Amino acid sequence: PQPLYNDPQMFRADMEEIFQKEWLFVGMTCEVPARGDYITVEIGQNPVLIVRDGDGGIQAFHNVCRHRGSKLCTEHRGKVANLVCPYHQWTYDLKGNLLFAGTEMGDAFDIKAHGLKPAHCRTAGGFIFISLAKGEAPELEPFMATLDEYMEPYDMENTKVAVESTILEDANWKLVIENNRECYHCSGSHPELLNTLLEWDDTNDPRASEEFLAHYANQAKEWDAEGIPHKHVEHGLRNRVVRMPLKEGTDVMTLDGQQGCAKLMGRIKNPKMGSMRILHLPNSWNHMQSDHAVVFRVLPISAQKTMVTTKWLVHKDAVEGVDYDVARLRQVWDATNEQDRCLAEENQRGINSIGYQPGPYSETFEFGVINFIDWYSETVRNNLKKDSL
Repeated sequence: PQPLYNDPQMFRADMEEIFQKEWLFVGMTCEVPARGDYITVEIGQNPVLIVRDGDGGIQAFHNVCRHRGSKLCTEHRGKVANLVCPYHQWTYDLKGNLLFAGTEMGDAFDIKAHGLKPAHCRTAGGFIFISLAKGEAPELEPFMATLDEYMEPYDMENTKVAVESTILEDANWKLVIENNRECYHCSGSHPELLNTLLEWDDTNDPRASEEFLAHYANQAKEWDAEGIPHKHVEHGLRNRVVRMPLKEGTDVMTLDGQQGCAKLMGRIKNPKMGSMRILHLPNSWNHMQSDHAVVFRVLPISAQKTMVTTKWLVHKDAVEGVDYDVARLRQVWDATNEQDRCLAEENQRGINSIGYQPGPYSETFEFGVINFIDWYSETVRNNLKKDSL
């Protein structure tokens, strides 16, 4: 129905029942490699700070000073010895404890009661997830275990972000996700992507041909020989990991299908790793390849505006201009992101019309969209029930 995609009240419900309660992908552990390194992210009106502490752990805090509420870290990323509020210089350590508030607060002031408010934070396989849930966060353990197993060959702690892009799409965040969850539109919209990508969603895709399944079986033998996990694993409708082969004769998702970076990732020796696809609802899809990874993060801005951030990661020792060329590395997904932006925005414009009436989904071509809408609807309903208890 139309309000699901353009009504400000529905958007408020999305933020309160999904983005303020569920686990969200926010970044990669390699982005905060050492003590005091931090990144920041905005979840609606909630600024969040992710920082590597002195013990090597990764912490997440509401990026809000406990004095007057000013944002602590105003940059997208940086490095600090301690966290100092720019307003009145209240100072916190990297575990969120308040160290200094000046002598002006009076003798009754309890410094231990004014530490930063934490957010739930978990890491696995190089990915950082946070939840703003009050009290207990939803279960994430099974997916974390799968990520650790499937990401082990990549050694993501020893990677780096080669380049990133952020685009604003004038479309509801659910339209952005729905567009990603099907390739019904690919043949008419993504020529660069289809140079290498096989559009089957996974080995269980009802459209999968015998030729594709034979191609998968041949690739799987090579992956098994190298101890590379590849079988389809899913945790409900929210999380899925599967390794899929690319078109025969291609290695990675560059325009010509050949390596984008001379250094392979982690312990990988075979450039033909295909693309390991990782889905995490509500806000991320990812492609892990032999020489580079591409990770995507979706964050809602308003009922009809969404931020999509894409990061390309390579081996930390890879040298730009020698081992990889940034323009070549990002070429395919820059084109695909722009094409998807146009599709989502035109979708939004049509939905806004008084002439819009929802049509039926294709159970074969759009089963991923059906799965997403089912997950979304069930999650919102369940969280609303919890609110009422």
